[in-house]
Amino acid sequence: MPDDLCRKLLEDFLRSSWTCVKDTVEALSGFSDVRKVVFFRFRNGRKVEQTFEGTHFFLRSSVEYSNPQLTVEEVQGIIGARMIEVCGNHFHAYGLKEPDNTDFDEICEALKKPPAGLIVPFLLNTDDIEPDRYSMNPMRKSIVTSGQSAIPAAYVKPEPLAIDKQFLSKYEGKLLSKSEAELINTHHANAKDSYLDFVDSVKYAEMEEFSRTFGIDLSLPVLRMPLTTLQAESTDSLLHHIIRGAHRDYEAVSQAYSCMGRSMTKRTTLLTVPHSKNGYGSKRAARGRLHFNEAKLESVHVKYETTPLYPNSVDPDDVSIAEAEDDFTVAGEKLVQYSFRETPSSPQFFLYSLGSPENGVVWHGIGAYAAPQLLHSYVSVHSACMKWLIKDLKDIYGVKTSVPMQFNLAPEGMWVHPVYHNIDASIGTVGDPSELVRRGMKIEHLSAFK
Repeated sequence: MPDDLCRKLLEDFLRSSWTCVKDTVEALSGFSDVRKVVFFRFRNGRKVEQTFEGTHFFLRSSVEYSNPQLTVEEVQGIIGARMIEVCGNHFHAYGLKEPDNTDFDEICEALKKPPAGLIVPFLLNTDDIEPDRYSMNPMRKSIVTSGQSAIPAAYVKPEPLAIDKQFLSKYEGKLLSKSEAELINTHHANAKDSYLDFVDSVKYAEMEEFSRTFGIDLSLPVLRMPLTTLQAESTDSLLHHIIRGAHRDYEAVSQAYSCMGRSMTKRTTLLTVPHSKNGYGSKRAARGRLHFNEAKLESVHVKYETTPLYPNSVDPDDVSIAEAEDDFTVAGEKLVQYSFRETPSSPQFFLYSLGSPENGVVWHGIGAYAAPQLLHSYVSVHSACMKWLIKDLKDIYGVKTSVPMQFNLAPEGMWVHPVYHNIDASIGTVGDPSELVRRGMKIEHLSAFK
């Protein structure tokens, strides 16, 4: 069965998404982006580093820290990245041609193994989000009662958390399976002081299990951003430099706002959200305003208010909250001369993505399940950095700010639960994975400014 599922997915991908393969192979012609990147993965429940050096085309996918269970959406994104990787590497080596049985056999065999080749897929996991951002974390009740609902996932303590029996009763078979609840409990019992490690250990355990199911190695290496990266940086390192550059004066902030399609009239969008001394860091719960003295950023006013988060797809009315109340002001110079140790904050994704090694990106359902505005700001800031926003990234840090290739899981082909039709169903709730495979693997290559 695993061989059948892998073969069916590959056949559908090459039939429906050949343009992605063709464009990837063309992009690899003459490609020479030399760098050293350190990722990590979990093996046998233990976190180990994995280093890539030399020339590699890094292809980004992602999973969420907002829930420990692995969702069908996340699995499809991982498989999509592996399809682009293995097919791109194969046809780069042998030339673009109509695939025959030998090609199919060799590609299926490569999919069973860990990534190896010029293209390297990885997971960029954002660690600044709320631990129940999408109202689908089975530990939601204890997240709130322990006072951690508005705290970034990077700082959440797993010890006081527990599965909410009410949640399990309501969503069993829709967002979570009973066996997954048991898996979460097992890993939680062995968790130390890192919520991120706890979530990754659960997801990797499921990746290993469903690698056997699909006949495709799903265990991709991981990079955590932005908080883990900022914590490890010195003040003259890349993300610090990006935050400083975006706040250097009125013109820089205005340019960043333009990338997001925002007006400078009210200046209420914070390019990086300062954390409260109470530990709050929820971008959703934060309100703010930038104050200037002519061209100089004078101060940033920040207010945290208890705020609803985002609904799950099963019950849109059952929305989790981020509980937070605080009000403070940060001097502008704290951002212009930025130090994360002095002023912990969560930069907006479109800024810190400049620090990711990605040469290509796999988005999940842009246009239906994900906001086109995110893609627009991402593309705009990469383009802006080539011209005027933060111009010295390449000279100082060797960062290429050209727009990475943009791939998108086609909205009409997104995997959903066979009964409840939600993309946020856990992979363990799907009794027969072949029902997902029947939806195929259609991936679009988006032009840079689509």
